[in-house]
Amino acid sequence: MRIVDVCAFYTPAGGGVKTYIDRKLAAAPLLGHEAVVIAPGEADSVTQMGKGAILVTIASPRFPLDRRYRYFADEKKLHQTLAAWRPDFVEVSSPWSSASMVGRWQGSAPRSLVMHCDPLSAYAYRWFGAVAGIATIDRGFDRFWRHLRQLDAQFDAVICASDQLTERLRAGGVGGARTIRMGVQPGLFSPRRRDPALRRQLLDLCGLGADATLLLGVGRYSPEKRWKMVIEATLAASATSAVGLVLIGDGRARGALTAATRGSPHIVVGEPVRERTALATVLASGDALVHGCEAETFCMVAAEARASGLPIIVPDRGGAADHADDALSVRYRATDPDDLRRAISTFPHRDDRSDRHHPSIRTIDDHFRELFDAYCDTADLGLLAA
Repeated sequence: MRIVDVCAFYTPAGGGVKTYIDRKLAAAPLLGHEAVVIAPGEADSVTQMGKGAILVTIASPRFPLDRRYRYFADEKKLHQTLAAWRPDFVEVSSPWSSASMVGRWQGSAPRSLVMHCDPLSAYAYRWFGAVAGIATIDRGFDRFWRHLRQLDAQFDAVICASDQLTERLRAGGVGGARTIRMGVQPGLFSPRRRDPALRRQLLDLCGLGADATLLLGVGRYSPEKRWKMVIEATLAASATSAVGLVLIGDGRARGALTAATRGSPHIVVGEPVRERTALATVLASGDALVHGCEAETFCMVAAEARASGLPIIVPDRGGAADHADDALSVRYRATDPDDLRRAISTFPHRDDRSDRHHPSIRTIDDHFRELFDAYCDTADLGLLAA
């Protein structure tokens, strides 16, 4: 079947969405399908990415809040592009305006909304969580919930990557929500990549010896990732334990995060590691991954860390929590810096953490196989089995 993905947040600059889309373009032909991705771009273009894999861009303006991205501004042109590609199934990757545009398209192909972001957790709960509970915030954002329920009525399914998000959407009246978990790139992340010399180098950057605990944090330097909270909790924990933290990422908050270290030599606000094999080696060489964001829909980096044999320290809310499923990993109360400090302080006393291999690593190809099978069922039967 021909699957057309309307992806508003695909950009050549990289990021998690690009990683996901690039793998989809590679996986679809191997599974007997054709994948066409329609994204906003600098100019109209059609690029053959391989047999059965096509990237289409529609000339679109830059997104004012982040110049790396563009946004669909011409609904008629998007509809014409969809019609021209004659999809068997349409997927849209954002719950914002592009989803509404696809929902209004008059084509007959079934369609799904994939929740690659959780705006309520990333924004509303984070902004107002200190003064109100989630139920109260949800009532205040009823307009967005009505928008989600309208999309639910226009789409055959709303795909989530974690049960927590699925259950919250269903409780809010999005009856088509269902879970299809994502997974890691196959053949890349493994405990066998652990490099003791690299571990010593990273600890040396932190001014610590080999007997210290090396924490890694990977992700964008943006407010919803809560790196400032991670830094402050690590500073507090390092008062009683030998703990180093190396952050790997990029973003406008870099300067603020560097300032938040208060000059501590034990915390490094580093550059992104874009080469995937190098990142896999770094992950395998740490002692634990620490993550601050409770708004993840899946948390790819936590899945990659677990595939690398790395225990994780993650909030108890959001997609990251799903990966803390062994005795060595730790969940702390989401958004609570004191509980995160406790988790970091107690973690170094755990033993036998260097060579653990997660017993059941799900790959991204497993995800696409399940996703495309569900799409085939929808196209053939006119419904998506729950």
